[in-house]
This record gives sequence, structure tokens and C-alpha cells, in this order.
Amino acid sequence: MSASPGSESGALAIRRSDGRDHRALARLAELDSAPRPIGPHLLVEEDGALRAAVPLDGGPPLADPFHRTAELVALLELRMSQVAPGSARDREARHGSGARARGRVPRRFAFAVAPPRR
Repeated sequence: MSASPGSESGALAIRRSDGRDHRALARLAELDSAPRPIGPHLLVEEDGALRAAVPLDGGPPLADPFHRTAELVALLELRMSQVAPGSARDREARHGSGARARGRVPRRFAFAVAPPRR
């Protein structure tokens, strides 16, 4: 997947921050002239380098001003809308969805299972 027009390899990884990301997030905030980030973030790395982050609490994004990151921030915001509490995917996980939720699929066919052994 190409991260932005003109990038050669642009291998992207989107993930949630953990304790090991504190320094990288602080550096990204410093580059972006933003306050030190607090709490968990959703991160996007390009070729292993942190390029942008969005706080899971909904605060403003952080982005590396020395790289093209508008598309990366948009990608993070899209992902946040998919996994944030209250999103359609979150509601489906809690309440079920589709034909299964409407009772149209018999229970025995609702889950993928291995075929019986003979």
C-alpha cells in the first residue's frame, strides 16, 4: 500500500500505542509543536517510522510536519470511526448484526466450525 503519492515503498502499519511508544509520541508532538501527548493513541507508521497519531479520547491529531501526512491522518480518523465506542462496528459486536441478529440464520449455521470428522 502506498502511503502517499511519490513514496516508493510506503509500507504502513496502524496500531494502538503501548508503553514503548512514549518517546516516539513525545518526539512527534515536539515536531508538531503540540503539547506532550497523554493516554492511548492510534498510530500510523510508515516503513517503521511514526508519522501520525490520533488520541483515542478524540483530541487533535499529531503529525510529522516534514512528511506528507494528510492522507495518513485521514486514514487514522477513518479507522477511529470504525473502532471507537458508539461506531457501527462496536454496536454490531455488542448486539449482533445482519441476518443472524434478525433471526434469519439458524444458530447451527451462524458460526464457522470445522466439518465433522468421519
